[in-house]
Amino acid sequence: MSVLDNFEQWKDFLQDRMNQAKNNGMDQNTISDIAAEVGDYLAGEVQPKNPEQKLLAELWNVASEEEQQAIANIMVKLVQKS
Repeated sequence: MSVLDNFEQWKDFLQDRMNQAKNNGMDQNTISDIAAEVGDYLAGEVQPKNPEQKLLAELWNVASEEEQQAIANIMVKLVQKS
């Protein structure tokens, strides 16, 4: 099973990667920028596997670049608080 199949597993995966990045000295701005790059890749290249991912992809695809950065920042906050 892929981490993309289940939204909770996806959040756990993101949280693990974010913790690794922080432990390796990556600052919050860099993490947010990378989150936006990942969001762009996922929205363009990966078929959503669950309703949450479908909603995120739809929001991402209609958002401006600034709004996409905000979505990425919100995802970072979401996994930080999990």
